[in-house]
Amino acid sequence: MVLAAIVGATAIAAALGLGEGDVRRLTAHGPWPQSPARDPSNAASGNAAAIALGHRLFFDPRLSVNGAVACATCHVPERGWTDGRARAVGLTQVERNTPTILDVALHRWFSWDGKADSLWSQSLKPIVDPREMGASAAHVAKLVRSDAALACLHAKAFGAPRDRAAVEPERALVHAGKALAAFMETVRSGRAPFDDFRDALARGDAEAAARYPAAARRGATLFLKSDCHVCHIGPAFTNGEFHDVGVPFALGGGRVDAGRFEGVKRVRADRFNLLGPWNDDRSGVAAVKTRHVEATHASFGQFKTPSLRNLLHTAPYMHDGRYATLREVVRHYSELDMERIHTHGEQLLRPLKLSPSEIDDLVAFLESLTDPTAARMPARPSISGC
Repeated sequence: MVLAAIVGATAIAAALGLGEGDVRRLTAHGPWPQSPARDPSNAASGNAAAIALGHRLFFDPRLSVNGAVACATCHVPERGWTDGRARAVGLTQVERNTPTILDVALHRWFSWDGKADSLWSQSLKPIVDPREMGASAAHVAKLVRSDAALACLHAKAFGAPRDRAAVEPERALVHAGKALAAFMETVRSGRAPFDDFRDALARGDAEAAARYPAAARRGATLFLKSDCHVCHIGPAFTNGEFHDVGVPFALGGGRVDAGRFEGVKRVRADRFNLLGPWNDDRSGVAAVKTRHVEATHASFGQFKTPSLRNLLHTAPYMHDGRYATLREVVRHYSELDMERIHTHGEQLLRPLKLSPSEIDDLVAFLESLTDPTAARMPARPSISGC
């Protein structure tokens, strides 16, 4: 059976003009979609009432201090759950691009610098950040108590409060974060054109695989040849880790964005991390990564490797939104400035030196990773009695 699979892969590779081993490496980027497991650190993960509460909070601008900024202000469904801006704008502009929340439940670390180790912990941060929503735990507690529908959903998701301590502001803030996370876990993308190609390769169907555009097929080969798949690995096209890819981290005025170096410090110092009192996973397994992560010199200027899925919905690109188009991103790697990558940076990276036609092909491949239905408003969940 193994020999037959090898012969089949060799035959389909030859029929499609793919290199030796390309079929195996391409099929490793699937199957898709994948269903994430429930988050053991969040007892509300997968809870229908918590999902409904999180949905309402996500689109509710009253969660902000001035009643004008919602989570959905930056994470707009019709824009691929981003905002189309180079840098996000809440109460004021921040230094980084808004990442999509599509398939965020599959992530290991959160934010461009990994300053959060769980989705629910990350969900708290924009709420209380004075640049984003500027609210407080007390503000969140008051909102949930004063709105009958929110209070009803909160009671169903987390239980009716038995005493004053059960509705203390910090608890209300954490519950809001866990409800938001429960909702965001449901924001998933579906199949892209690449997935039909990948599945055809996996079953040895050369005829179906040949329907994948020739330019995208050539781009897929370039993607492998250029070692892009080393970091953009697996079904989600990301290793979920942090890298220096030659993008400047100077912010002007003598300031720099230290990226992962600062992110590690922040996650270790965070009261709401997985080492803290609000982690629902009593086994301690979820907290292992946080217990052992360290900031090193090499992590300075590193930023999270984003998924390559749904790129057509999520422009502009890079942690600071400096590139408006995929062509500009590919050109960045084609003309990579090795002087910009510090001594302890990414040793795999080298200028790709692509021709204009090769850039076209690689862009065609990247475009084929987009689910055309991913940028849409989700249905509002309903819970009986609320």
